[in-house]
Amino acid sequence: MANLPSVEELLSAGAHFGHQAQRWNPKMKPYILAKKNDIYVINLDKTIKMLEEAGKVAARISGEGKSVLFVGTKPTARAIVEEAAKKTNHFFVSNRWLGGMLTNFQTVRKSIKQIDKIDQMEADGLFKELSKKEVLDKTRLREKMLGVFGGIREMTTLPGLVVVTDLHHEHIAVAEARRLHIPIIGICDTNVDPTLVDYPVPANDDAVKSIKLVVDYIANNVTARTEVAKNADAEAAVKKYDDAPAPRKRFNKPRKPAAKAEEKSETAEEK
Repeated sequence: MANLPSVEELLSAGAHFGHQAQRWNPKMKPYILAKKNDIYVINLDKTIKMLEEAGKVAARISGEGKSVLFVGTKPTARAIVEEAAKKTNHFFVSNRWLGGMLTNFQTVRKSIKQIDKIDQMEADGLFKELSKKEVLDKTRLREKMLGVFGGIREMTTLPGLVVVTDLHHEHIAVAEARRLHIPIIGICDTNVDPTLVDYPVPANDDAVKSIKLVVDYIANNVTARTEVAKNADAEAAVKKYDDAPAPRKRFNKPRKPAAKAEEKSETAEEK
């Protein structure tokens, strides 16, 4: 286990500062120490206790060979989740959470394959056979898709754990993970519902230093994915997500009332 941050370190990072009293969520009451100048103060002793539990969960799940997805699309969290994911060889979403990233993962995998195809075209020298406009269009498409899917490009199966830096800002990610019963570790400020995540960590979710302390501790407990694990994930997922059969086409039968109306019209014309 990595070393837990001390109360002094959390204080220095501003992890104890919550939101204004009128913005609080009553379900955060067990984690609030006091109210000062109309701002709730988070109990850092409980922060440390729950952060330690979250670290153990991250160690256990990643130790089983499952992947971890770090989510932080706010400007204050982007660089932090990217660094945590790259350091552990896991995954991240830092620019925009596209609806269906988890619940419609098969479609996401197909979108990622488009990036691979464009890369392969360029590597094979096929760009030389295209017009400048076509090359520009494909390059722009690749850059746009990398901005959304770059952090999960190699994620061939659903993650075993999702780490969220802000429950309000990442509410779609939280909802999708809950729907799929994927465990969630979440930083919980005084304005959120901590029952939405499996492992809440009460702390300031706006201050960069606070977010970094929490995410870094969790990342330091995550078992890095090895090449063996990555290859195993890929083999298990290719058939399920990349080669899934296309949905059957539906052919609508003509509506009977419309057919009858035509018959009546023809009869009227004959008369």
